[in-house]
Amino acid sequence: MEGDFISQAQAWFQAVFIDQLDVWIILGFVAQAMFMMRFVVQWIASERAGRSIVPVAFWFFSIGGGVLLLIYAIIRKDPVFIAGQGLGLLIYFRNLWFIFKEHSAKNETAG
Repeated sequence: MEGDFISQAQAWFQAVFIDQLDVWIILGFVAQAMFMMRFVVQWIASERAGRSIVPVAFWFFSIGGGVLLLIYAIIRKDPVFIAGQGLGLLIYFRNLWFIFKEHSAKNETAG
């Protein structure tokens, strides 16, 4: 019984992670790593400040990872993933717009 489970698990791992390996799977992993980095950046910034902070780099990683994941989802023809990443990108760009708009306003009043 245990041997059967192990051979089934090995076959599953082979089918999912090895047999499917192509440039799109590699892009998907790169995209997911980039998307994950936004949380690492946010965590480090918050730890340094001792409070919750969302640095600008969070939004750039969100956009970079989101664009790559959207491309991956389109290639894979996954409507749920396409909708989720597409809508998320609008929010990420909007947040960057707010940040740069605020930064510009501060520069105008200071100069």
